[in-house]
Amino acid sequence: MNPDCRADLFISNGDIAERAHIVPYCKSAENTFDNLILICPNCHTNFDKNSAFTADEVRKWKSIRHAEIDRVFGKTFSSFDDLRKEAAPLLARNKSIYENYYMKDKRRLWDVFEKEIIVNNRKLCTLFESNLCLFQNHKDNSFSNQAAVRDFIDHAKEFEATRDNTERQRSILFPEVINSIFGIQPIEGDLLPSAESLELLIKKLDEQGRFIDVSLDAEHPLLQIIENGKEAVVYLDDTPRIRQMYYDARCFRRAEMRLDSLIFALKYFRLCGKKATRKSKTNLREYIAKGKCFLFVYEYCLSYAELARLAPAEHTVVVNLHRWNGKQCISEEAQVFAGQINVKLLDMDSFFPFVRKL
Repeated sequence: MNPDCRADLFISNGDIAERAHIVPYCKSAENTFDNLILICPNCHTNFDKNSAFTADEVRKWKSIRHAEIDRVFGKTFSSFDDLRKEAAPLLARNKSIYENYYMKDKRRLWDVFEKEIIVNNRKLCTLFESNLCLFQNHKDNSFSNQAAVRDFIDHAKEFEATRDNTERQRSILFPEVINSIFGIQPIEGDLLPSAESLELLIKKLDEQGRFIDVSLDAEHPLLQIIENGKEAVVYLDDTPRIRQMYYDARCFRRAEMRLDSLIFALKYFRLCGKKATRKSKTNLREYIAKGKCFLFVYEYCLSYAELARLAPAEHTVVVNLHRWNGKQCISEEAQVFAGQINVKLLDMDSFFPFVRKL
């Protein structure tokens, strides 16, 4: 773009941008990124036909524009939430263009708006490269949001480099994980195993006034939160997004209780037509159902010492969700102590008929 022109290349119903060859194609036979620039029709005419600008001047325009993008979008943020506010609208716009034109086979409009995706991608790459440390990372790339961001950067570069290829063959597809990370489009993955991580996240969200509710017994377990001043839903199996939320809030914890086991038990209440309600908003382990208090634990063998540490109130039903040890998942000493403090202990085999009889 000519820095003295400042024409709005992208308008509501399309764009007026034209691709100009810095060195004429008849001389260079190059449709490369380095030899192309987006400018308005007037500047294009003045450059090509009126020789109003030299090739060196036009290259300088490009350098100025890149510096502007780096200055505006190359800033670093202190939190992922701040980064998301900048990046999410660009990703959402790209998604809208792709779905409305490419997926609906509107080739002419796609050719027009594809240029806007390229511009947005440049901004996103600059944002991501400047804030890579804000993304969750893992040594295994399949569990790493940072790896997905690097894939996006490679995708964006290939997308732009192949813009002028007739067939536009592209080998690096858009990583859908990116839209999940930024809360634009959930993807169905696996539940992260740690109930402790989710519990800590809920507590932190509650402290910030952003927690509304968590529905573990829902068909599709979810969090309801406040995001950008609006209510939002985060599905617990939207793995990249949950990973990012845990990372940003420093909530990753080793799994003492498996979340999938807890969800399975709570869904069984619902299956039996019994409603289990959390005793407190941020406690995922204690529930009230049919007037009884249930406390869920996950122990290979629930011992006397652990039961004493838990100190359950009288008449509490303590359920050990661990199933790998069969009947031995509750020690004899714990059973004796439970009788002394008037507490009932259940393994999963006895939990199911107990719930049915409530």
